Amino acid sequence: MKILAISGSARAASTNTALLYTMKNIAPDGVQLHIVHNLNALPVFSPDTEGERTPVVVREFLDEVLVSDGIIISSPEYVRTIPGGLKNAIDWMVSRFEIVGKPIALVHASHRGDDMLASLRLVLSTVSSHFLESLFLRIPLIGKSPQEVQELLSQPEHKSQITTFLNNFLTAHKIIVSEPDIAVERDAPPKSAAPRCSP
Repeated sequence: MKILAISGSARAASTNTALLYTMKNIAPDGVQLHIVHNLNALPVFSPDTEGERTPVVVREFLDEVLVSDGIIISSPEYVRTIPGGLKNAIDWMVSRFEIVGKPIALVHASHRGDDMLASLRLVLSTVSSHFLESLFLRIPLIGKSPQEVQELLSQPEHKSQITTFLNNFLTAHKIIVSEPDIAVERDAPPKSAAPRCSP
């Protein structure tokens, strides 16, 4: 299973990014994580630059979404809401087909951020019919360096939490792909995204 793991932080020493990299390193057999942590490279979304005008860097990002079996997002809270870079990336996805039907789950590297998480859950439940709201992993890591994050999460207790989370994500994906209606939806032409993205 190929999972696209998106960090909502553009900071080099982000605990959210470090959490995702550690998850990648201890993922169980059959689970591969591809980390995206440069959402700041995406230009600001505009309906005028969709279709044939879509920037190359955005096409490359959307290709990563397309080839993934599911998505995991780890994000900080900026001013009690979703970071601009992450919301911008989601805006690029909502009017297209790549993300439709894919399972999405959240992990979080802080004991704070509930306002952001509430907003992100609302947005993601609109973007994908398979946002796994009940599947959530929270490990407080504020103030720790990437090296400290790796060392902490390599301890048996946290390693077990991560492995269980990923195995549950894998199980959810298997259930989703076994549903006939989802298989039909995946093969169907892209639907209009008007309800999700107004002009």
